[in-house]
Amino acid sequence: MSTVVPPAPPPAIAGPVPAAPPPEGSTPVPPGASARANARRLAAAGALVLVLAVVSTFVGVLDVTPWSLWNQLATGDLDGFRSSMEIIAVSRFPRTASVVLAGLALSVAGLIMQLMVRNKFVEPSTVGTVESAQAGLLVVTLLLPSAPLLLKMGSASVFAVAGTALFLLVLQRIPLRSTLLVPLVGIMLGNVIASVTTFFAYRFDLLQTLNAWMLGDFSGVLRGRYELLWLVLALTVVGYVAADRFTVAGMGHEFTTNLGIDHRKVMALGMTLVALISAVVVVTVGSIPFLGLVVPNLVSMLVGDNSRRTVPWVAVFGAGFVLACDVVARVIRYPYEVPVGTIVAVVGGALFLTMLLRGRHR
Repeated sequence: MSTVVPPAPPPAIAGPVPAAPPPEGSTPVPPGASARANARRLAAAGALVLVLAVVSTFVGVLDVTPWSLWNQLATGDLDGFRSSMEIIAVSRFPRTASVVLAGLALSVAGLIMQLMVRNKFVEPSTVGTVESAQAGLLVVTLLLPSAPLLLKMGSASVFAVAGTALFLLVLQRIPLRSTLLVPLVGIMLGNVIASVTTFFAYRFDLLQTLNAWMLGDFSGVLRGRYELLWLVLALTVVGYVAADRFTVAGMGHEFTTNLGIDHRKVMALGMTLVALISAVVVVTVGSIPFLGLVVPNLVSMLVGDNSRRTVPWVAVFGAGFVLACDVVARVIRYPYEVPVGTIVAVVGGALFLTMLLRGRHR
């Protein structure tokens, strides 16, 4: 009886194994093509935001438009042209710049908060950061009514850092079985802080001042009263550089330490950035709720969760979102104006509830 001997396996080939050829009919994607496509899309989005900024600049009660400027030049009305340019320099451009800066900075601050907490449903106005900044403003107003703007910002920043740290401490002490409980805990903490702030504001007849800080409004922005917002642009750049570290820090203390990163320093940096951005915006234009929650989630659905890649998108989307709300706020009851914070709160609140319901179903 003969025995069938199986054929010997082919000899192993030393060196790297060649990659399998691409499927027939498919076009191979060259290295860097995805990055270039993302850059082109980002540039297109930035161009759209620039168009919105130009529209926002020329929307207002006074007739200052490109056509009116052209007519003044064509007819030789140099005095009228100088007056129109003065309006743009003193009021229109500062307002548009403040809208863009506040929108991009608050959106990035919300993303940083979400990376640190590893929860998609948190942002400075849902964890007590904004309410703590308002409490700091009230304290410095009571103790030093004529305090300069930088001192008010410093007090608001210190209180905002303390409020954010308190929220993180509460999260460590409470067993959370659902991600939906995290924003609810933050909202309750913020309401407690806001209640105490409102009580003292009522006792010292400062409710009207407190309301100005609670509602985002760009109608009072003029040249000389918004320049502090340029600081948040630098803070946003720092957030972009450290975005990967915030993602790692959100994994926990042990995981971060095993990678050779100081967890406490990264968390302190994140809290400081969020607190400073929130304090500067609150001091300058007031609170704009739900912005840092809605924009990062929309960008995540469209672009993905790569933190370094999403930061520029979050900044562009945030600026465009607030610009669109600002234009709507000025034309919805023309010639009167609705505070931008109201428009953002209505749209952002609806989107927030939608995301909560979707998260519950999942």
